[in-house]
Amino acid sequence: MSTHGAARRADAERALWPPPRSIEVAEDSALEFDGLALDAPDAWSGALAPAWARVEHAAGASGGARAIVRVTHDAAHDGPAEGYALSVHARGIDVTARTIDGARHALATLAQLVLHAVRAAPPGARPRLPALEIEDAPDFAERGVMLDVSRTRVPTVATLEAFVERLAALKFNRLQLYTEHTFAYRGHAEVWRDASAYTGEEIEALDRFCAARGIELVPNQQSFGHMHRWLAHDRYRPLAEVPDGLEHAFSIHKEPYSLCPLDPGALALLADLYDQLLPHFTSRSFNVGLDETFDLGLGRSKEECARRGKHVVYVEFLRRVHALVAARGRRMQFWGDIVVEAPELVPELPRDAVAMEWGYERGHPFDAHAALFAKSGLEFHLCPGTSSWQSVLGRVDNMLENVFSAARAGREHGARGLLVTDWGDRGHLQPWSVSWPGIVTAAGAAWNGARAAERTAPDGGELAELLDAHVFADGTGALGRALLALGRSGAASGARSTNGSPLFFLLAFAPQGLPHPRIEGLSIEGLERAEEHVERARTALARARPECVDGESVLRELDWGARLLRCACRFGAARLGTPGGSDVARLDARERARLRGDLEALVAEHARVWDLRHRPGGRAESAGWLERVAALL
Repeated sequence: MSTHGAARRADAERALWPPPRSIEVAEDSALEFDGLALDAPDAWSGALAPAWARVEHAAGASGGARAIVRVTHDAAHDGPAEGYALSVHARGIDVTARTIDGARHALATLAQLVLHAVRAAPPGARPRLPALEIEDAPDFAERGVMLDVSRTRVPTVATLEAFVERLAALKFNRLQLYTEHTFAYRGHAEVWRDASAYTGEEIEALDRFCAARGIELVPNQQSFGHMHRWLAHDRYRPLAEVPDGLEHAFSIHKEPYSLCPLDPGALALLADLYDQLLPHFTSRSFNVGLDETFDLGLGRSKEECARRGKHVVYVEFLRRVHALVAARGRRMQFWGDIVVEAPELVPELPRDAVAMEWGYERGHPFDAHAALFAKSGLEFHLCPGTSSWQSVLGRVDNMLENVFSAARAGREHGARGLLVTDWGDRGHLQPWSVSWPGIVTAAGAAWNGARAAERTAPDGGELAELLDAHVFADGTGALGRALLALGRSGAASGARSTNGSPLFFLLAFAPQGLPHPRIEGLSIEGLERAEEHVERARTALARARPECVDGESVLRELDWGARLLRCACRFGAARLGTPGGSDVARLDARERARLRGDLEALVAEHARVWDLRHRPGGRAESAGWLERVAALL
């Protein structure tokens, strides 16, 4: 291939995310177009309407002759069910796919090519698509995103629908809404009344919206641990493992946390919840949670766990939950963190259960755990994270390593899927936009992980450009770079933390002294560096001009997050520089007043930023994590 041909190929590939399996670009030939027209099989034309709408939106309005996009259903087409072939030539554009999903993905690719051509066309000139051939198919059959909609933040339906549109454009095909208490269960209103819970009718409408875009909305309901939102109420407290409650990481207050696996009432409650929740979903999968049951054996099951082993008790309860799920015609997904602690019990798991192996740090043993599940014969998915939570503005480098290590292990050991998770621990204080670097990275890792890793290395590679092109529509190129820079603010301090940013933990653990066990290597000099880093990123952010429909919201929420990180840097430096210790009460009165004023202004704006995308339930609880810091000042 000539230098010119290589440049044309590189330009075409740069327009595409996830990266295609194979792309060949002709040396000189191109297709000029004024507009595009779809010629699809009658059986597919209606189902392809949302995907085609994205192509038309990319092409823009035109009164000229339209190039024909011919879609052919080829049941004998080689390769995976979601694979496709896309050909651009002087006579038009041809798509061949075995399934409707493959055709959708081909149109998603075409929309990106068209948008790139429109943006590159000189004023007054017709856009030009290079003549090319693409053969494409995903690494994983299931490529999903999980959003935490229970830890204070419940997105509006409009926010979710816009999110689903972007997921479809990135070729995801699964979505889960992590649920503890945010579904409007009949007869249980005291649990969800103040949470802005979703109704069954809203879920059904979202399910249809997802399905029309090739995305399966998978039901999700915690069923063992993480039940404190229920068990904190007197009516449900008797079902708890530790009814008197205990301290845990998911609440400021001491609360009961897990169901008691020996109590028949726990299964009766779950049966009621499943009967109400599941009919609103068309998916035959169901994620029941069952993770992080750290209080198992500390309360009512203590004697039984001591006698038989707590992992035996755990697996028996898992099997009972599985029976409830199977009786309702669903296939159970469960988090795999507890069973990997006792690998000898994996053969006792139900054979049709699906293990969801999660881990959110660089260096998580995805490879070893994937090998365990692969050897057992269980279907399994690998579940990295966006690294957005407990950070305010992300942990970009941790995210990149975490997501790609999961994808590598999944490819090597035959995982069915990759599910990237996005959590809301300690107030869900990270703005909505902060999750996009992880989601965009996971889109590439789940589809063509090897090539995606090359394009995002080193240190993010093309990721900033991809965010600007496929999420923010920022022609200045400033927003993606600024967001990634803000996502490195914690690292700029030189301090180290696990499952969160040291800057976030300065606020989350403000009532406790410094040094703190969750923050290593903290120094005044490092915090001053971090503050300077944040300010440089804010300056870059001010140059951004996103043209996405939520562009103003993106800029507003990211600037709010940057100012919160700046406040955290100043708060930490003031504490470290206080003679006689780091107690907040010892801070200079003028410094305390300045910090309190900054934080109170951020708390006031928190509500306005929240309301851009989310329902009111949980807003006060989220703000409470900041208000308690202000109260110390």
